[in-house]
Amino acid sequence: MENSNPILVQHTRGGIPESFHRGVICVVDENGKILHTVGNIQQMCYPRSALKYFQHIPLITSGAFDHFGFTLKELAIMCGSHNGEEMHVEASRGILAKIGLTESALGCGAQQPTLKKDYVRLIKNNQEPGAIHNNCSGKHSGFLAWCVYHNQPIANYLQAQHPLHQEIKKVTALFHEIPESQLLTGVDGCSAPIFAMPVFNQALAFKNLTVPQKFGDEKINRACALILEAIATYPEMVAGSKRYCTDLIRETKGKIIGKTGADGIYNIAVPSKKWGICIKIDDGRMGPQYNVAQQVLELLGLITAEEATQLNGYLKCENLNYAGNFTGYTMVTQDLLHRF
Repeated sequence: MENSNPILVQHTRGGIPESFHRGVICVVDENGKILHTVGNIQQMCYPRSALKYFQHIPLITSGAFDHFGFTLKELAIMCGSHNGEEMHVEASRGILAKIGLTESALGCGAQQPTLKKDYVRLIKNNQEPGAIHNNCSGKHSGFLAWCVYHNQPIANYLQAQHPLHQEIKKVTALFHEIPESQLLTGVDGCSAPIFAMPVFNQALAFKNLTVPQKFGDEKINRACALILEAIATYPEMVAGSKRYCTDLIRETKGKIIGKTGADGIYNIAVPSKKWGICIKIDDGRMGPQYNVAQQVLELLGLITAEEATQLNGYLKCENLNYAGNFTGYTMVTQDLLHRF
């Protein structure tokens, strides 16, 4: 198809490509100059959970973060899409305890833990998965903290017109360098409002996370610094065991700050170079964006050979069937390699 984005990732079986995934990549520098593009970077899409790093800037700039005495660990899980492991559940409950609420206030919906062992533990204890296990429970706990601090209603805290989301919308427009009027609003998987914008603007936003000084607001500068520090210090809160976000941030010691989003999004901030990267897999499959992200980081020389070795499992994945037999690989295409 003439107007289709290029194929970035393919699955092989017996050495033959069996299925594939098209997508978009955009890399921008400190000044917002486009360094590399693949596909249509003006393509509209939702950042989904990749917006979380920006959704809690109002919590910090308003004074709520300091008022409740939140820790960097708690800030990290507010920004995370976690597995629902025990450490994540405890951290989210800790946030709620500080603001005088329980998990019954969470509007994100029940979700079973990502890892089988955590789900089995619930079953053995005759417990059902709840909203606290939802990968967004940390984010929602942060939302509720803003509401409590500002004495705003909690019952409707997920409505797009709620003062909380009007503040988040302002921050989103600022960092993505797009007028509020051009932000399209949808409903995220956790029922929170989510805003759509081009791939290019998502790359800009992650770049701006590393250079907030351009906005001339000391409160915003501090908020971004705290968020980056929290994520780098507690990468296990951003995702969890066997997750690319956590492994990438941990192995690079915060040199690379990544964040996944549902339906094939992976956005990256590179603080040392003040670069931003956005990757979108067109069909929304979760997984291929990690293959692309890892390959792009290596092609751009943004990670060391040692770091690349530790993260190699995300670059070229072996596919196994139910009997554990090898069937083929999931890997980026030669076409992608030739574009960098």
